Amino acid sequence: MNVNIVCVGKIKEKFIKDGIDEYAKRLSRFCKFQIIEVSEELCNDANAKNIQLTKTAEGERIISKLKGYSIALDLKGKTLSSEQISKKLSDLKQGGTSTVNFVIGGSFGLSQEVIDKCDFSLCFGAITYPHQLIRLVLSEQIYRAFMIEEGSSYHK
Repeated sequence: MNVNIVCVGKIKEKFIKDGIDEYAKRLSRFCKFQIIEVSEELCNDANAKNIQLTKTAEGERIISKLKGYSIALDLKGKTLSSEQISKKLSDLKQGGTSTVNFVIGGSFGLSQEVIDKCDFSLCFGAITYPHQLIRLVLSEQIYRAFMIEEGSSYHK
């Protein structure tokens, strides 16, 4: 199975990069894990119109990378437990899905076009995470999902 995180921008903080790299290494025994970054759109004046233009431009770049089953990370999405995320991935794999994309927007979030293009919307709770930090949290949850499926004691 191919598992991708499709996201906007590059990670700047070394501690976040190191954490993602660690989970990528751990995930290599379960899947082909890849981070697919699209360029961030500059938005000098954060008014409503410019924010929408930014989300649309980033969204077009994201959509061009989506092949397979796509899951948007969105505050309006469904909240799942780690066990439910594991079951969802397991069901997709058993159903013949070869590629799963987790989609993370830029600092203004995802455009409606991206959310509509995705097959499922997932929410990690009511709090807002920095879009770079959520990559690390998501990488860990993907790893946890595979460990749950395996019956490992990693998930207690």
